[in-house]
Amino acid sequence: MRTPPDQPEHVYPDHWEADVVLRDGGTARIRPITTDDAERLVSFYEQVSDESKYYRFFAPYPRLSAKDVHRFTHHDYVDRVGLAATVGGEFIATVRYDRINAQGLPATAPADEAEVAFLVQDAHQGRGVASALLEHTAAVARERGIRRFAAEVLPANNKMIKVFTDAGYTQKRSFEDGAVRLHLDLEPTDRSLAVQRAREQRAEARSVQRLLAPGSVAVVGAGRTPGGVGRTVLRNLLEAGYTGRTYAVNRALPETTTSLDGVPAFRSVAEIGEPVDLAVVAVPADRVLEAVTDCGEHGVRGLVVLTAGYAEQGAEGRERQRELVRRARSYGMRIIGPNAFGIINTAPGVRLNASLAPHPPAPGRIGLFTQSGAIGIALLSGLHRRGAGLSSFISAGNRADVSGNDILQHWYDDPETDVVLLYLESIGNPRKFTRLARRTAAVKPVVVVKGGRHSGSAPPGHAVPATRIPHTTVSALLRQAGVIRVDTVTELVDAGLLLAGQPLPAGPRVAILGNSESLGLLTYDACLTEGLRPRRPRDLTTAATPQDFRTALAEALRDDACDAVVVTAIPWVGENGLTESGDGEVLAEALRAATAEAPAKPVLVVHVEMGALADALAAATSTAPPAPAPPPAPAAAPTPPAATPTLTAEPGTADPAPPHSGYRIPAYPAAERAVRALAEAVRYGQWRRQAADPGRVPEYEGIDEAGAAAQIERALAPEADERGVTLGADAARELLGRYGIPVRPTLPAPTPDDAVRAATGLGYPVALKTTAPHLRHRPDLGGVRLDLATEEQLRTAYTELTETLGKPEELQPVVQAMVPRGVDTVVRAAIDPAVGAVLSFGLAGAPSELLGDTAHRLVPATDRDVAEQIRSLRTAPLLFGWRGSAPVDTPALEELLLRVSRLVDDHPEIVAVGLEPVVVAPQGLSVLGATVRLAPPPARTDLGPRRLPSY
Repeated sequence: MRTPPDQPEHVYPDHWEADVVLRDGGTARIRPITTDDAERLVSFYEQVSDESKYYRFFAPYPRLSAKDVHRFTHHDYVDRVGLAATVGGEFIATVRYDRINAQGLPATAPADEAEVAFLVQDAHQGRGVASALLEHTAAVARERGIRRFAAEVLPANNKMIKVFTDAGYTQKRSFEDGAVRLHLDLEPTDRSLAVQRAREQRAEARSVQRLLAPGSVAVVGAGRTPGGVGRTVLRNLLEAGYTGRTYAVNRALPETTTSLDGVPAFRSVAEIGEPVDLAVVAVPADRVLEAVTDCGEHGVRGLVVLTAGYAEQGAEGRERQRELVRRARSYGMRIIGPNAFGIINTAPGVRLNASLAPHPPAPGRIGLFTQSGAIGIALLSGLHRRGAGLSSFISAGNRADVSGNDILQHWYDDPETDVVLLYLESIGNPRKFTRLARRTAAVKPVVVVKGGRHSGSAPPGHAVPATRIPHTTVSALLRQAGVIRVDTVTELVDAGLLLAGQPLPAGPRVAILGNSESLGLLTYDACLTEGLRPRRPRDLTTAATPQDFRTALAEALRDDACDAVVVTAIPWVGENGLTESGDGEVLAEALRAATAEAPAKPVLVVHVEMGALADALAAATSTAPPAPAPPPAPAAAPTPPAATPTLTAEPGTADPAPPHSGYRIPAYPAAERAVRALAEAVRYGQWRRQAADPGRVPEYEGIDEAGAAAQIERALAPEADERGVTLGADAARELLGRYGIPVRPTLPAPTPDDAVRAATGLGYPVALKTTAPHLRHRPDLGGVRLDLATEEQLRTAYTELTETLGKPEELQPVVQAMVPRGVDTVVRAAIDPAVGAVLSFGLAGAPSELLGDTAHRLVPATDRDVAEQIRSLRTAPLLFGWRGSAPVDTPALEELLLRVSRLVDDHPEIVAVGLEPVVVAPQGLSVLGATVRLAPPPARTDLGPRRLPSY
């Protein structure tokens, strides 16, 4: 957190305000304590037990004196800071720090230690309030130049001792004068960040779980007559067999009306008189805040707001949406919506359909999240038609609060969900999404389709950070995180069916068999197009019987040279020329029998006009994995809770799971669709295996991190332009040199004599180049002369350049020493406000730019990342000896990429680096040009204390 430079430090720091999710899934607001909080503080203290007061003050302290109240509410927000956690506007916990000197006495800067103390209301202890306050007060302290916290805790106060010791900060502990004295170094560590993110995951997952598995639901706005949104949701709840208590709420109900559709009916939530966990709000927009207040005042835990008329309708609607979120969070509630379609949980113990979907999906292993109600309807219909079941469904609408990130936190360790499908129209926090997707993809597939890829703007109602990088780059970075990135909702369903119904393939080797040679060849071609390794199709001929299919499929599955099987089928034609009926069901049974007898490998069916076959396969089983057979030997170590037995495959081997008689065989009406889904599964399986060893960030010698930091600080002196500064050539060369990245010197040549002097100093042979913006990096325009071995050649080249292209002052010619010939490449790194630091690599020249042949990786990149980055280019063969040329020094290139990654990771003030060209020779490489741009670092929302997006 940074204090705006134009504000005095004693001004109320509103940027410290934050909404946080607590351990139990509820929310609280953290804010600085002000002089207006005297009454809240006294009321809060009165509700604290005597024991907690004793732990705070080390003595009986029944009430606060006027002097105490003044001291605890008057802060300078620099040396004395107090923060409060509030729910419903009332304090539930406080924390305070006071800057001290080495003797423990009150002090000011430059003293960098502070004494800290907490007090949590007993009713809210165990909710993780103190841990959240510690994260935020530590960030505040670091902002104010405090580097260490000191705290004295009574030995019996185990809860508070645990808050400090579990935080992950470097600490010292001693026992003095009957108290435990703790010293915490506030510099974030890998462990403190891991602790923070683990707590974030548990809290956000719990907040979603509270919404999806409520013990009671109130439909606020259930109409008095059938029809309407509220009454529809009420009917859907009842028809789904919801296992909890259900209430109808409508303020217009007559006093004599006590039930609707057989459930208790009330005019307000207050009248219910029993706890309500979830409220589905379906009232006009101008009455939503009233309903939210009614819910909040009576302990409702979460809201699904179906009402439209918010940010999707412009500025006035955006303000209504902000107020809605603020009001709900003030009561500790989370919101799905507004403008939501609803939520579904098919778990047998819940059976919740709090949505407008008339027919809930069958229970299954797929989790589906969508930001669009219309797309949600289409996906539910498509999955249902093809026999897929869901674990849960969330349609978030404007996602003003609960977003795809929260849902990923829940599905990460949800034992009921094996495959995650996401339809996204925007990504509010791309850094966090990438981090969560990578972690989730390590245990279960995450398939994403993103709408609005080319619109250049966010959908109405969605607040998202601006991004400067193209959609293709975002897609590449998501794939790096293990996300299966598809382009259409049809592909989303295709991939989801395969991943939920079949084991992961162990490799790209595909067997093809069927009763149509032509369909087999189409499948073969599709496999080659997708980068798979198909075997020649096995033609069973049109006379093949279901038994022939069964035998051939069993043989293919037992073949160690096969990783997956695609079965192609066309209708049988009888002797009379008519299509025979009933064969689809028989063939489906034969295929299932074959898979039950053989090792578990993915099987897909491509059919032409065989609806009965597709229907029979869809109706065969649910997407639940089969029950494992009893082990013949002692069981191995258990897999992590989130791991799925259907998704384990070692390189080059078949899935060790038992025969997959319970798997659904997915059917596709086109070879291209089936193969595309299979190719995504193959690539994901490869990523999963590699994710077990993600590589490392090497430590190189010759890196002067402190010297680079000092140089950057001088360049960004207070008088420098706040928008940033581009370093001169010498300064850029110096900075890069501190990280072991030598840049060849370039000497200006405004006259022929200057060119000769430069060449004499550098040594012949040399290159003469123009650096005018319209000619830079454009050797095709003739602005470069190479291998000038003598003064005469240099003068001649200088004359040709100036006579052909323009005057020297226009061309800005320079002289550089020749370097060994090789392949010209480009290395760049830039900070994007949405996704963070991105490392880019490509070959130099117009063709690569036109083709968009550039590979991207997130920073910090590992050795595995950069090795894959280099080899992922379509033009990569030019680096590895294409058409008999000498392979270049790729290890040197990988080291250069890693050094650039380390540079921008160590110094976020470096917002752009460009190395062009980088000539990679068979031995070594040469950086011929470099640019570096510095600017004040952008805020890193992913590294600070936990907080919900602000409104």
